Amino acid sequence: MEHASMVHALGEIHRTLKPGGILIDLRPVEDNWAVEVHSATGLQIVGYLTDMPIGKADDEAAFAAMRDVESRGWFLSERSEEFAFFYYWDTPSEMKEWIDLEWEDFEKIEEDVYRKTQSLWSSANADARVRVRVKMLITRWKVAE
Repeated sequence: MEHASMVHALGEIHRTLKPGGILIDLRPVEDNWAVEVHSATGLQIVGYLTDMPIGKADDEAAFAAMRDVESRGWFLSERSEEFAFFYYWDTPSEMKEWIDLEWEDFEKIEEDVYRKTQSLWSSANADARVRVRVKMLITRWKVAE
């Protein structure tokens, strides 16, 4: 979504919320998310996904839109935190299929990271699963009074 569309949408949110109302901004942030093999005996970071240009552009537009509406006095940032959110799969092939289908415009798993994931997963304990550590941002915005 482009910056102007985001600002328009935020303007509509501002218009419908009462003064002092709260907007929660919860979204993933492109940051070369970690690919990991996880089991009861431990965790191994295999490598990192590659951020695609569309995902980076969306992030930049979202951050710019929030700065824009804050500078207009529509919203005041009260609190912001980053946290990890994990996507889990039973096998590396399930993970790759998901990334290729669901995140095709945003994230890419390089062939060397995929092969290393397969290798570590196959030599791990039977309970091993693969996961991607997604960087999430949550910000609480208050409607300016």
